[in-house]
This record gives sequence, structure tokens and C-alpha cells, in this order.
Amino acid sequence: MTHYEAAILDVDGTIIRGEELLPNVTNGLYALEDAGIDRLLFSNNPTRGSDHYGERLEPHGITIDPETVLTSATVSAAYLATTHPGATVYLVGSERLEAILRDAAIEVTDDPEGADVVLGSFDKNFSYGGLWGALRALEGDVPFYGTDPDATIPIDDGEIPGTGAILAAMEAVAGREPDAILGKPSSIAATAAMDRLEADPERTLVVGDRLDTDIQLGNRAGMTTALVRTGVTDQAALEGAAVQPDYVLDSLADVETLL
Repeated sequence: MTHYEAAILDVDGTIIRGEELLPNVTNGLYALEDAGIDRLLFSNNPTRGSDHYGERLEPHGITIDPETVLTSATVSAAYLATTHPGATVYLVGSERLEAILRDAAIEVTDDPEGADVVLGSFDKNFSYGGLWGALRALEGDVPFYGTDPDATIPIDDGEIPGTGAILAAMEAVAGREPDAILGKPSSIAATAAMDRLEADPERTLVVGDRLDTDIQLGNRAGMTTALVRTGVTDQAALEGAAVQPDYVLDSLADVETLL
């Protein structure tokens, strides 16, 4: 009988990379299922809602209930709707994130002068004009948030710049850091995950490929953490890092060794 009641699983770099399922990860998913462990998929992708990963994994024979999926986009939308009801958000981010915010009844504006809150995120169309707008929107003490801190995003043939790179530019011109990051590894993200799982942190396993998000989330919340080598963290980065996992696995396929 396993010690764990629940598992929080990263997606990109842990279950999939680009559009491809990583080798043998279904073995790990089935091992968790056979052990009676509730699983929650938690992606820091700020451009997708909860339905996306079920649709993406279904062709591989993996059934995912949207209620068992969180993304930095859905966590950000829920947080802003709860803590800033009625606020108008100036968004530096994608059209998909804008749609997710609007679905949560959040008003979004492209007018810097009309901003009650500023949210920075991944945006392939990020431009000088967008950065100038962010500078104007961030004047004064307007609340400033980021969806996630990921500086890069893994794709099929490498990496592309992520939210963290855009937030760095916004921070530089505004002379201030975000008041909070809403996705992993924040306490906001940890609370959202535990509310969904209804499990004790001490009996929760976090599996992911990033030290600064997945592993940091689990370490801060008192969960057991396992780093997989299928994503962005190589051995050199692991050896020199201040954040360390409890376990290192070659792949999610090997998670049964922890159960």
C-alpha cells in the first residue's frame, strides 16, 4: 500500500513534449491509477484551459477529466475574479488567455489608462508598443501579476521564450517586480491544487521537469517531489541548483519505483 494519496503532475516535459507523448509515460499514469492515487495535471501553460489537455491526450488512449486539470491561465482567472471582482485587467498576453479571462467574467482592456490590474504572460506578438503600454499601465500602485515564471517553453525541436522573459522586460521598464506569480510555484497555485485534490500535502507527490516551478511548488508546500529528466533540467543544472528534489527519475514511466 502506497504512502501517497494524490499526485500533481506537470504536463509539458513530463507527459508530452511539443505534440508528442513522451515514451512509456502511460506506464506511469497507469501505475498511479492502479495504486489508487488521485492525479491532478497542472501545466504552467498560460494559453490553455482545462479542456485542452483532455483533448490532447485522448488520441493516446489517456482519459482526462477537465476537473482534474489546472493551468496557470485557469488559476490566474480564478484568482483575479475572486480577489479583484469588477476590476479591469490590462493584459500583456495571448488571445487565448484573454478568452479564458473573459469566460471568468473578467473585463480586459488594451487601454493602459483604464487598467485596475496588470497581468503579464506569454505572448508571441509581444512588441515595443505592448511594452510601452505596460509601462504606462504600471504607473502608480496598480496591482501587477504574472501568470507564470517560465523563461522558456519546451517544443519539439528545442525551446522558445516564455512568460518569464516578457515579465523581465515589464519589470525592467516599470522598475518593479510582480506583486505575485499566480501559477507554479506560488502558494496560490499550491492552494488551488490542494483544494482540487482534497489531500494532505504530506501525502502528495509532485512530479515535473522544472526545479524552479514544479519542485519548488512541492518543496514549499511540504509535498514529496520527483524531478524527471525528460524536460528542461539536465544533470549539470541539477547539481548546481539551490532547489533540490526528493527523487530523480529518468521518466514519469518510472514513478512506480516511488510507490
